[in-house]
Amino acid sequence: MNSIFNYVAGILKGIYSLASGMVVTMKEFFTKKVTEQYPENRATLHIADRFRGELVMPHDANNEHACTACGICQMNCPNGTIQVISKMIEPTEEGGKPKKVLDQYIYDLGMCTFCNLCVITCPSDAIKFENTFENSLFTRSKLIETLNKEGSKLREKIK
Repeated sequence: MNSIFNYVAGILKGIYSLASGMVVTMKEFFTKKVTEQYPENRATLHIADRFRGELVMPHDANNEHACTACGICQMNCPNGTIQVISKMIEPTEEGGKPKKVLDQYIYDLGMCTFCNLCVITCPSDAIKFENTFENSLFTRSKLIETLNKEGSKLREKIK
């Protein structure tokens, strides 16, 4: 008698589960659908502010950036997307120390996991993510970018 009760209870539980799933399906079936007509709606397309699309290094009007070439972003990148190449320059004044400056900041968009660890750990806020999203290309080599602009230099600290 107990086995017949368990059998019937199992069937009723399965029917209840099926019915509750069908209720959710029917609600979704009758809701109004919204289709984005991309790429025709590029001008009105809304992208969330927290979307991470591409790493950039902002430069000001004088072609100056805030990167001190410390390499913390490179160390914190989990898969080696960032490569910071620095060079030493000789001091301009007598008795000064050689100074490390940024030579190249290489970023591989194809390898990036968009984890944001580089931006969070940057002590000088020299890099940030923008929400550009059209990054499809035919060759992966075009996804490798140098973020510092030609002839750019470190922004002088305001005292």
